[in-house]
Amino acid sequence: MTENDVRPAKISVLEETFRVNKSVRDADRLLINTSVEERTEFADIELRIGDALIERVPINEIVDVAPGMREEGDTIIVPILEEIMVVEKRLVLKEEIHIRRREVVQHVREPVQLRSETVSLERAPLSPTGEK
Repeated sequence: MTENDVRPAKISVLEETFRVNKSVRDADRLLINTSVEERTEFADIELRIGDALIERVPINEIVDVAPGMREEGDTIIVPILEEIMVVEKRLVLKEEIHIRRREVVQHVREPVQLRSETVSLERAPLSPTGEK
């Protein structure tokens, strides 16, 4: 070989690369079901009803001073006065009104609509390829 025949040496440079591919697939699925149930319940309630019993009690007594209203036990006594004409004027306790309190208890059964919601979860099976 002659000097003119000298060729430069070639060195190959290699490069390795890699590529990452990713794919999306379902790993798991849930089915969510909700339902509303209605039920009837009864509310037991005690209702109190008050009223008054009025009794007229004749007295017809002459008094010097008008008596005041008073209470005896569960009775309220209201004096009723009347002036009458005589040779002299006298104050006569004509009657009293006796008022007694009483209470009536009444049981009432009322229907009440109540609702509640239930939830159930169910896993959906995946196909072998990971798709539904």
